[in-house]
Amino acid sequence: MAEDEGLVSVDYEVSGKVQGVFFRKYTQGEAKRLGLVGYVQNTSHGTVQGQIQGPTARVRELQEWLRKIGSPQSRISRAEFSNEKKIKTLEHKEFQILK
Repeated sequence: MAEDEGLVSVDYEVSGKVQGVFFRKYTQGEAKRLGLVGYVQNTSHGTVQGQIQGPTARVRELQEWLRKIGSPQSRISRAEFSNEKKIKTLEHKEFQILK
């Protein structure tokens, strides 16, 4: 994996049984393990959404995790990704859980 591949920012929204199952906590843990920054939060309509920023290959790993794995008790029905763009610098300092 080339480290000079650049940084990307991607917004996401995950649907299914993703609230009340520690989905945000597990997402934060996985993002930190991959060295990514951004945030995750519950929405008022029962989904989880946020933003991921970091090296492209690592972001892809987290996208796959959000699409297929999630927290142990979660059931993911759909993961949507939008607003993907290349960025020069990270806009977040860490990966946070927002209330």
